[in-house]
Amino acid sequence: MSRTSRSPFLLAGLMAGAGALHLAVPRVFDGTVPRILPGPPRAWTYGSGVVEFALAAGLVHPRTRPVAARATAGFFVAVFPANVRMALDARHSPALPKAAALGRLPLQIPLVMWARKVARAEGASSR
Repeated sequence: MSRTSRSPFLLAGLMAGAGALHLAVPRVFDGTVPRILPGPPRAWTYGSGVVEFALAAGLVHPRTRPVAARATAGFFVAVFPANVRMALDARHSPALPKAAALGRLPLQIPLVMWARKVARAEGASSR
C-alpha cells in the first residue's frame, strides 16, 4: 500500500483516537471548551468525540472520503479556539504541559493541509 493510499486511513485513525479520548477522559477536554458556547462543556466534549468518530468513518470509505476529508479540515479549523484556550490556560503550568499546549497551535496547519490533500487526492481519483 502506497503512502498516498495509506494517508486517509492514518487520518481516520487519528480522528478515531481523538474521538476515543474525548469519550474516555472527557474531564481533560471540558476545560478547553470556549465559555461562549451554550450548554455544559461536557456536552461539547462528547459531541466533538462523536463527530471525530463520524469523520473517521467517512474517511475510511472511498465514496464518502472527499466530503469527510473536507469536513475534517473544517473541524480542525473549528476547534482551533479550544486549542488557543488550552494554550492560554497552560501559561502557568509546568514546562511539559505548557509546551504540549503551545505545540498544538501550529500543528493545526499541517492537519488542515493533510485533510485537504486527502480530499483532493480522492476527488482526483474518482474522476
